[in-house]
Amino acid sequence: MFSEKINEIMNEQINKEFYSGYLYLSMSAHLHELGLFGFASWTRHQAQEEVEHGLKLLDYLLERNSYVTLKQIRMPEYEFSGVSAIFQNIYEHEQCITSSVMQIAKLAEEECDRQTLAFIDWFIEEQTEEEQQVKDIIKRLELFGDDKVALYLMDKELSERKN
Repeated sequence: MFSEKINEIMNEQINKEFYSGYLYLSMSAHLHELGLFGFASWTRHQAQEEVEHGLKLLDYLLERNSYVTLKQIRMPEYEFSGVSAIFQNIYEHEQCITSSVMQIAKLAEEECDRQTLAFIDWFIEEQTEEEQQVKDIIKRLELFGDDKVALYLMDKELSERKN
């Protein structure tokens, strides 16, 4: 078992990851309603990935003989103003998650908890990947502007995401 501070921040991160899943499911539903099934599929996959992250953290706490405190997940946004705004929102949200993960690393370092520090490194790398993926989508959306053919092609491409 590790310190109370580490346990508390890890439990908070579990909640943030599950909230991310809720948020991305909400976005997925909105995109589906717009008929952008590829974008909807992409955000749904992202939602599943965030829940998996939460479960990975939960399992880590249990493996370290620590306790899990699941808190209420707040209601996510459900009204959005277009595809570009959704992906800008995703990018900003991922930056917040990255900052939160970095706080865990900082605390683990301060408490000389090398095991948690090694564990959280995976999340840092994952966050770097996720931010870059979303930045790439945003760049393309900005480049294409209101071109509906380009949006259609991106939608088709994003529908091919498998993980």
